Formats: sequence, structure tokens, C-alpha cells
Amino acid sequence: MTDQKSKKTINQQQVILSGMQPTGSLHIGNLEGALRNWIQLQDEYEMFTCIVDWHALTANYKDPSDLKNRVFQIAVDFVSAGLDPEKCAIFVQSDVKEHAELHLIFSMMITVPTLTRLPTYVEKKDTLDSYGFLGYPVLQAADICLYNADKVPVGKDQEKHIWMANDLAKRFNALYGQTLVEPEGLFTKIPLIPGSDRRKMSKSLDNHIPFEFTDQETEKRIRTFFTDDQKLRRGDPGRPEQCPVYLLHQVYSPNETDEINSECKSGALGCADCKKRLTANLNNALAPIREKRVELLKDPDAIWDMLGNGASKSRVRAEQVMDSVRSAMKMKYRS
Repeated sequence: MTDQKSKKTINQQQVILSGMQPTGSLHIGNLEGALRNWIQLQDEYEMFTCIVDWHALTANYKDPSDLKNRVFQIAVDFVSAGLDPEKCAIFVQSDVKEHAELHLIFSMMITVPTLTRLPTYVEKKDTLDSYGFLGYPVLQAADICLYNADKVPVGKDQEKHIWMANDLAKRFNALYGQTLVEPEGLFTKIPLIPGSDRRKMSKSLDNHIPFEFTDQETEKRIRTFFTDDQKLRRGDPGRPEQCPVYLLHQVYSPNETDEINSECKSGALGCADCKKRLTANLNNALAPIREKRVELLKDPDAIWDMLGNGASKSRVRAEQVMDSVRSAMKMKYRS
């Protein structure tokens, strides 16, 4: 990686690749777990942001009829949250066919036992046992290496997948000569965003707070949140460090956490009032996103045009990298 970095001039931006499956409207777990970081990084890197619809097929191949709507919704939410298509290329994975080509090449360079040892496969192999799911990390590596991305912003739980991309780039370079950047993870501290049932916030668990919720729907969902199971009524001393509502206060009520912590422990603050304070602060934080979302939904064609423009920009770089890949492999058969 040292040699590759030395080739970059001081004024050249490094390249970053980020991606997310199209699950429909995003929620605050997505916002705090990824989007906040991406929004900052778009000013520091040349950034490609991929909506990975092919990855989504691993679990939804039997009925992809809703995929178009889910792609649209996530694109709207990306921009609503603050991703700027003038600063980063936002595009759909399947619109850049070179993802599939590099995936195929990489698939020749990895063994099946290596893939079956990866934690994501071990965890889900009883429910998802297709070749596509087994090869998911290989396609993910192709997504990254196709843009010669220097960095990939992820949580530590994705470290193995960044290792896979780095390893495949190394293997390619060892076989065919220095061609691909060997990417590194850009690991950032991600705040824990619990759902209403204390588990990680997830749309599939219906414990989430999506951007598309109204203020009233947000209030209703927060009322369902578990709190400290030993604090049954106002006056009971609480344990804020064990309460999902307090964890959300740390994100959305940063100037009030000391007061909330103290009043919860003393019993002066009841759970209902604590939830009302969180509701007000969360709705206030989401207001600009929700307002932007309403505006964007008025012009669906503009969203698809944005994705098309992002794909065109991404395709230029992808074609350049694949041309280098084919040259290195001596697979450019016509001049």
C-alpha cells in the first residue's frame, strides 16, 4: 500500500467507496451508524456511494418486484440526510456492469473453504445457502476494488470483509503485477442505536424510527421503548446506563445527559417524562431531513436522473480500472 500511496500527489484526493443495501426508507440507526460519517467524508475524499441492489438479491431473489421502490426510497433518504450528488457519485450497483465482471474474476481467486469460514456465512448459512450468498464477500470486494478505493468507511464488525478486499487485491497484484489499490478500512466509532426492544435497531425487527415517520408516529414509537426494568414508577432510582432511551439521549440530547442521568438515578425523572424529552429532541433533529424528504418526493424523475448521473460518473472510473485489469491479465484480445 505504501508504493500506491506514494504515487498520489499531495493535491490528489484519495478515493472512498461506501455502500448500503436498498431496504426502503432509512431509520436513525442508518443515520448515526453510517450516514453521518459519509456526509463528513464526502468533503474529504473523492467518494462513490453505491446502492447495492445485487447484494439485496441474496435474500430477495424470489420476489424483487419491490426493489425499484426500495432503491428510490434509499436514494431520497441519502440526499435528505445530507449526501450531495455534486460532491459524491450516488448510483445503483447494477447500473455499472463492471461490478459483475470483476466479481467473476475475483471468484476464480478465492477458495470455497475460505468463504465458508467467514462469520456472516456461518451465522446465516441455515437460512441463506445460495452460491450468491456464499460469494457475497467476493462481490463486496469487487465493489471496492473496482474504484481502486483507498478507504472504506465501516464499523469493526465489517473488518473481515475489508480484509477480503485487501487480500484479493494483493493476490491479483502478485499474479499480474501492481494494478489494484489494496484498500483499507476506515474504522470509526459508531454510537449504539438501540431499537424499542433493546436489540439493535432494524427495519426487519420493526423496532426502528424511520425518517418517514411523522412527529406523532415518532412519539408513539418512543412510548413503546423498553427502559430500566427495575424502575417501575417515578421515584424509583433508575440505572440510565442500562436504558435504551438514555442511550438515545446521549445522541440527541447531548447537552442534557448529565441532568437526565442525575435525575434518573435519584428518581426525580420518570420514564414517561424522559421519553417526552427524547421525542422532542429527536423530532427537532430530524425536522430538516423530513422537510427535505418531502421536497424531493415531489419530483421523482429528478432522483432517477441523479442516480443516472452518478452511474455515468462511476462508470468512467470503473471502465478505467477494468481496462487496467484486462491489460494486466493479457485479456485485451483486440487493439
